[in-house]
Amino acid sequence: MSKSDPKKVVVIGGGTGMPVLLRGLKQQPIDLSAIVTVADDGGSSGRLRSEMEMPAPGDIRNVIAALSDVEPMLMELFQHRFTKGNGLSGHSMGNLLLAAMTSVTGDFYNGIKEISRVLNVKGNIYPIANQNMFLHAEYEDGEIVVGESNIPKANKRIKRVFLKPNPVLPLPEAVLAIQEADLVVIAPGSLYTSTLPNLIVPQIGEALRNTKAKVVYVCNVMTQAGETNHYTASDHVQAIMDHIGTGCLQSVIVHNKTIARDVQMVYAEENAEPVKYDLDKLRQMGLEIIEEDIVKELNHSLRHDTDKVAKVLYSLM
Repeated sequence: MSKSDPKKVVVIGGGTGMPVLLRGLKQQPIDLSAIVTVADDGGSSGRLRSEMEMPAPGDIRNVIAALSDVEPMLMELFQHRFTKGNGLSGHSMGNLLLAAMTSVTGDFYNGIKEISRVLNVKGNIYPIANQNMFLHAEYEDGEIVVGESNIPKANKRIKRVFLKPNPVLPLPEAVLAIQEADLVVIAPGSLYTSTLPNLIVPQIGEALRNTKAKVVYVCNVMTQAGETNHYTASDHVQAIMDHIGTGCLQSVIVHNKTIARDVQMVYAEENAEPVKYDLDKLRQMGLEIIEEDIVKELNHSLRHDTDKVAKVLYSLM
């Protein structure tokens, strides 16, 4: 690799946290790839995956939106969600386009590539798998629940999540992207329903262990009711290690500013609280800790700050 080649950065995740990271990273002079979960089974995504027997398009749609460079009106159209009409109500235009392109090309991943071309996407978007997969959770009491959208509802401590069919076959391009990366970022998001569904696909953990890249986890700022009640930062990391083994993570990025009282009160209504950063425990796990102010507040809700996180990540290379 010559000095002039841009560094390869791979972001793994889904949900709302991932597009935030990608919007900032696409401004950096890097070769960017996103590996995205397809385990979603709620709403429009869930209906399309059962009716069309295709992987769930919702998280992919949001990543396309984050990485595309088109007129705002076209993006608004892509993200438009229908509110009227029997069959259409609740569907988003982007999900329908992905479903249509999957039918036209005969393959979900090819469909994504074609839409990415049309919408001028910067970087590569890989579904973690090119097939329909079903997320299951086993709780500490032994009960098993099926379906990403059902998992937090039980409000019990989760022991592990697993996928069926077993094995799910990872997209070979996704595995290769991790192997060839200079930096791999595990995005913040719902730990058991957005982050882990990617990591537990066979060969992915192995690729994370064997890649020459530094693997960094951007830790969540708030806990999530039904998934991570009272979890500390090390609990998040421990859950990842319990699922895919040790030696996969080298660094963790944590937010280092106190969260305003009034913001905490808003989250408390949803049984969420700031994640406690037990740094000593993280160090004992052999992790490098990167503390930065990486969050911004919008109408009493917290979001990772796109530009700040991108700069921190870029500096790691």
